[in-house]
Amino acid sequence: QVQLVESGGGSVQPGGSLRLSCASSLSIFELPSMGWYRQAPGKQRESVAVITRSGSTTYENSVQGRFTISRDAAKSTVYLQMNSLQPGDASVYYCTAASRATQYWGPGNQVPVSS
Repeated sequence: QVQLVESGGGSVQPGGSLRLSCASSLSIFELPSMGWYRQAPGKQRESVAVITRSGSTTYENSVQGRFTISRDAAKSTVYLQMNSLQPGDASVYYCTAASRATQYWGPGNQVPVSS
């Protein structure tokens, strides 16, 4: 019952920046947590960044200090600001939202990182 609309994906060069947006059909305060996962070819999907209902954040080790997850309650939207992008960050990024019983997924944003 939760719809996630993603935007902001695209190709960037190493060292560049990109901001992903994820608009939820449900208030972000009605969800225990929201976040971003990524999945590269041949690899399993992994958690990148998570923000809880209380506002606490958690990051995957390789993106710590470069990525920032934030939220805009008025727009029911979470953002992933990605700075200093590296080739290793190239992946499909998926927005996710967790309720008590279900984890919801956005359609995914392709983020190639190359020169």
